[in-house]
Amino acid sequence: MTASRSVLASQETDYPRWFQDVIAKAELADNGPVRGTMVVRPYGYGIWELLQEAMNRRIRATGAQNAYFPLLIPQSYLQREAEHVEGFSPELAVVTHAGGKQLEEPAVIRPTSETVIGEYMAKWVQSYRDLPLLLNQWANAVRWELRPRLFLRTTEFLWQEGHTAHVSAEDARAFATRILSDVYRDVMVNVLAIPVVAGRKTRRERFAGAINTMTLEAMTGDGKALQMATSHELGQNFARAFDIGYLSGEGRRELAWTTSWGSTTRMVGGLIMVHGDDAGLRVPPAVAPVQVVVLAVKDESTAAARRIADELSAAGLRVGVDDRADQPFGRRAVNWELKGVPVRIELGPRDLAAGTATVVRRLRDSAKTAVELSGLAMAVVSALEADQAHLLAAATARRAARVTAVSTVDEAIEAAASGWATLPYDAVGEEGEDRLAESGVTVRCLQRADGALPLSDDEPGVVAYVARSY
Repeated sequence: MTASRSVLASQETDYPRWFQDVIAKAELADNGPVRGTMVVRPYGYGIWELLQEAMNRRIRATGAQNAYFPLLIPQSYLQREAEHVEGFSPELAVVTHAGGKQLEEPAVIRPTSETVIGEYMAKWVQSYRDLPLLLNQWANAVRWELRPRLFLRTTEFLWQEGHTAHVSAEDARAFATRILSDVYRDVMVNVLAIPVVAGRKTRRERFAGAINTMTLEAMTGDGKALQMATSHELGQNFARAFDIGYLSGEGRRELAWTTSWGSTTRMVGGLIMVHGDDAGLRVPPAVAPVQVVVLAVKDESTAAARRIADELSAAGLRVGVDDRADQPFGRRAVNWELKGVPVRIELGPRDLAAGTATVVRRLRDSAKTAVELSGLAMAVVSALEADQAHLLAAATARRAARVTAVSTVDEAIEAAASGWATLPYDAVGEEGEDRLAESGVTVRCLQRADGALPLSDDEPGVVAYVARSY
């Protein structure tokens, strides 16, 4: 692993540079031609596709259906919900000219789609029989970022955004909570192997126009927090602004209750920052575009490498073959370490003569084992399952070691220099949030003492998670 460390900055001494180095050296993404935009390279997009597939299956299981809405939104739509437009105003990209002429009404490139989808919900919903209306779209969005960072905050990003309408506040709350738990948390924990804290955002941190924002927060390798996904109860704010109403079973005209929820390419950034080490990426097998790569050490082992790769593919694995025997083996091995491929199989003449292969497990500190060729497929499948669980356990242990229980805002600020703090929100309050903000620290979320989600902004006895964040 020494060779790979030489091409990356150290996490301990320069974490931001390490993050940029990993993205570049692992060939995940590049900066786009317009400031803040991102070109996602095939390897990075392969991770995103597998994430997207995992997320999409879970979204569909809730009953939501995929649709698509326009990229351009009339500016007047955003202005109908005052808090919403105020919250997004600094980030909006506005089209004023098209076709060589000035537009009669400027169009906003969507920062999010509550307003345009609300317009069509009002058109499609007539009766209580039309509810719940459960929609999702996979799309891009634009928010003009002042301090862009690849995969974390880019001017344009890829995401899914769900939007739903319901007959009651209880139904809306239950669905928004289900998305947070059964979709987002399930993907974070069981696919990305990232432990997350679920909680309620404070008033100052919640989504513009929402009555409640629920979040999942992950701890990065440098002890900061990263918001991984959010689910919002919008109350009747957007229903009122767009007249999303329905005829009840008693024949009365009622306003619907709506939700919205989203997750973005930031999840790939979370993967990098939670699991990466000084040798580069460590990709959970569930989202690894290449789960196992077979390296031919010499020309004479090329045919065997291809045959073994076919056997592994037949076992249902995503397999790569590196038979570039004309290139230095050490450099090739380092490149696959940088990419974080979970299992590497090294196959040389000596291995073949012994009827074995050298199996290198990237997620276990690149531990090497000689494995009989006859049992290779079974051994690799077993290793991938075990190492997926190992990543989650290791990340959970690291987080536990860096969360400190404190009792005052000053102690929370001190603890946030190297990790997270927890303390009673009663000891923070809105005044305490102002003091935290002066030190670049925020309340990431609120939880009940038993880990459950609070049901109101003013619920007493809740615990605040406090940290610096990306």
